[in-house]
Amino acid sequence: MMTHDPSYRRILHKMGYYDYQQGLIYHHLNQEDGWNSHQQNCRNFILKAIEHYRPEKITVLGSGWLLDLPLAEMAEKTGKVILIDILHPPEVISQTSGIKNVQLIEQDITGGLIEEVWKKAGKRTYLNRLSSLDEIIIPEYQSADDPGLVISLNILTQLESQPERLLKKKSRATEAEFRHFRGEVQKKHLGFLKKHKSVLITDVAEFITDDNGKTSEKETIFTTMPEGKMKEEWIWDFDLLRSDFNKKSSVFKINALIL
Repeated sequence: MMTHDPSYRRILHKMGYYDYQQGLIYHHLNQEDGWNSHQQNCRNFILKAIEHYRPEKITVLGSGWLLDLPLAEMAEKTGKVILIDILHPPEVISQTSGIKNVQLIEQDITGGLIEEVWKKAGKRTYLNRLSSLDEIIIPEYQSADDPGLVISLNILTQLESQPERLLKKKSRATEAEFRHFRGEVQKKHLGFLKKHKSVLITDVAEFITDDNGKTSEKETIFTTMPEGKMKEEWIWDFDLLRSDFNKKSSVFKINALIL
């Protein structure tokens, strides 16, 4: 398993990646019924893509807790499966240790945005905030080897979340700048996917219902989505039990594409 060095792990800790990862599994356990159908849809679509391309190798960007990944079937149907994420939970390391053709890599799948944001903004104070986001160079992820079939799994709209969270504290950037920042991060990720045979599963909009029953739509995609050779859509009941302290519930519109 390829992992980060201690200094980089400290950056991830300070930027909230460990808490973010734990928050995902906590939310899953509290919302299990609402998440089950989404996870099954993800697994089914990935298996369709594997049947379509019959790849010798599969690279998953954003493997997470493996909840929405048909890992056993993938390992059976292909020669090698590479799971890439910024962090792999100990449970995932244990779960995959007995599968010979599965490799875990801990890597920033933005291509280095985390380190770039920390370098430019991490140690700034309130009085010394970045005046804008112009200094932030948004890279594109590069694969050292042929990745085979690339799967981008529920990660496109999350790539910028922790860097943006830090930048909102450490810069004076406007909301318009942050919209542009999100769009550029998403655009770079899609640019990598378009260079390979790929599967993209992502939310494209969030619908929030408050305790008065009023529903509003929130954008989650800030760039142009590709067309795809095959497409499916479904709704992910992300927060059916209204765990939010404001008593709001949210559902996501999901697009699944074979590129």
